[in-house]
Parts: sequence; structure tokens; C-alpha cells
Amino acid sequence: MKHLSLQPNRFMNFFCGSLTLLLLFGFVEYGISSETSKFRSQEEDSNLPTYQPRFGRKQPVIAVIGENRMTELTDFMIPYGVLTSAKIAKVISVFPKTGPVQMFPALKIEAEKSFDLFDSEYPEGADYVIVPAVHYADDSSLLSFIQKQSAKGSTIIGVCDGVWVLANAGVLKDHKATGHWFSFSNLEKKFPDTSWVKDRRYIADQKIITTTGITASIPVSLALIEAISGKEKVSEIAGLLGAKDWKPTHKSSDFYLSGKDIYTAAKNYLGFWNYENLGIQVSNGMDEVVLALQADSFSRTYRSEVFSVSDQKLIRTKSGLLLHVDKTQAEAADLDSILENLNGIAAVTAYDKNLAEIESKYGTNTAAFVALQMEYPWRK
Repeated sequence: MKHLSLQPNRFMNFFCGSLTLLLLFGFVEYGISSETSKFRSQEEDSNLPTYQPRFGRKQPVIAVIGENRMTELTDFMIPYGVLTSAKIAKVISVFPKTGPVQMFPALKIEAEKSFDLFDSEYPEGADYVIVPAVHYADDSSLLSFIQKQSAKGSTIIGVCDGVWVLANAGVLKDHKATGHWFSFSNLEKKFPDTSWVKDRRYIADQKIITTTGITASIPVSLALIEAISGKEKVSEIAGLLGAKDWKPTHKSSDFYLSGKDIYTAAKNYLGFWNYENLGIQVSNGMDEVVLALQADSFSRTYRSEVFSVSDQKLIRTKSGLLLHVDKTQAEAADLDSILENLNGIAAVTAYDKNLAEIESKYGTNTAAFVALQMEYPWRK
């Protein structure tokens, strides 16, 4: 087996203490607050406000932003890919500065537009700003950009742990919000001036929209398409993605870190002799949504790391992102295996297909742990 250089993972910080608790008490559950949300049953939380044109624009401007050092792969690529393919808005990827961007837990892209350039081209601001999870949620340039866009009337959308960035920027104060199950109790404690809501995959409160875990990115993207262009258009895009609906319905109590999950993660992480380096063949025009889902899923097993493979140094994805290729075809000979090419399948189908392959390779417990991290109701 080849050497695996594990990338940082927010769950790993909890393992030492969690394993101690596991030995003492048998199991531990994180992310379950004892407080019942008083807003849980409010139906109006389910609907995103209908888009209101501004500044004489024919289409809204959507900025999907990130942070150069480490940005969550699917939180960023899925909204960007889904919204761009819908052709209902001007969708722009924007970062603090231009240059390479390391995505988590795999892949690397090129930032081609900076905050400064965006501000010069769109001085009135974006209509929507989509904020994925980043590993430096208190980055001053990121917080400043969000604060300025919010002041200009932009709707700010925090995907998964992107909610930390919104909270740090101060735009969640006196709003309702939700977040990834793993962060929920910490968010409640650190930001008591926000009303934290469970059992909603996404929630809208005026010009603030937040979501639960990684897999909420497709439903909230579809909800945004509906808010901008209506039912007929969103039904068309949902069909292409294989999504039966995009309702915000969610059962938060299904997601918690159990003793079995901690044991699985620790066992996989410490069993270095079983680590695998896996490749994904990439080419120009590749669907970045499906690519992100596959790379993300297999990089969360604690048994494997994923690399893009091509003889081109850079490839341009279907919706225009510039991907830095990790390995040439010759270098790929040193990988343990090349994953099945999923380009062309419906994105929602990719969730279950990836988990089925992980289950086949690494077992049911590992597949369930990956689904847990992504907050995906696999076999629930």
C-alpha cells in the first residue's frame, strides 16, 4: 500500500477525548442540544424569498466565495455547478486573492477572480453570496467581504459550516439559522443572539439563508433556482440532478457521533497499513458536481485519499472552474486503484453509488460514517 498523507479533519480533534469517554461510558453523542427549537414548526422557514431584480439587471449576480487556504469541496462546487448549469444567473467564483485554492478534503482549483476585482466590476454588490465551510472561518478579508455585501443588500447563504463565517461576520445576530449537526451545540453556545433551529435542511430569515450538512447544498441550490425562476425551471434542473424534491424537511436527531462511529474512524485512521491512494480520471467538460461528490466521499473514509489524474496540468470543468491536476497518467501507476468514472450520471444518484462502493471496499460502518459526516440520511 502507498503512503497516505492524511489531511486535517475537524472530527479528528475530538478523537482522544471521545475514545476516553467511550472506554468509560460505552458511547458518546455530540451535537444534540437539549433545547427544543421554538421555531421548528414554522412553515415560513421553508420558503426562500422570491428574487426581486435590482439595479436593472436582467439576471441576478451570484458570488460563490471561498478562502484560498482551505475551502470545503462540495459546499463550494455543488452550488456553483448547479446554479451555473441552470443558466438563471451570472454565477461567479470569488476568493480573497487569485491563485491556487486547496479544497477539503481533496482536489485543488484556481481562483481566477479576487474580492477586489469583483468589487470593481460589481460596485453595487452581488444579489446573492454563497459561503461554504472554510478552515479559517475568522479570516478578516472573508468577514469584511461578507459584511460589505450584506450592507449593500445581498442575500447571504451559509452552506453547512459556512454558517461559522456568517456568525463571525455578525450577520446572524437576531436571525434564525441552522448548521451542521456536529457544530450545532457549539454554535448555540458561542452565538446566543441567534435562534438556532433544528429539523430544517435549510432555513431563510429575511436576507439570511443557512443550511445543515454537506448534502443540503443540492436542495438549497434548487430552492434558490425556484426563488429566482419559478417552479417550471427548478423542476427541469431537479430532474437532471435526479432530485425528487428539495423540501427542507430534515430529522436532526438521526445525526450524532456514536461510539461505533468513533471506533470506526479511529480504527481506520490508525490502521495505516490499509491506507489507499485512489485516482479519479478528469478531463475538460467534466461535471464538477459529480466529481466533487466522489472525491469528497472517498476522502472521508479515513482509509483513503483521492487524487485527480490527467496528462493535462489544468482542466476546465463543465461550468468553468479551473482544476489543478494532481497526478499525470504515468504517476497514476503508483496509485492503488482508479475509481469508476461517474461523469454523466445524475448527481443525487452519485450519493448512493459512492456509498455503495465504499461499503463494498471498506465495510458498512465506514460507509455509514461517511454519510454521517455529510449529513446524508443513508438508509434512515
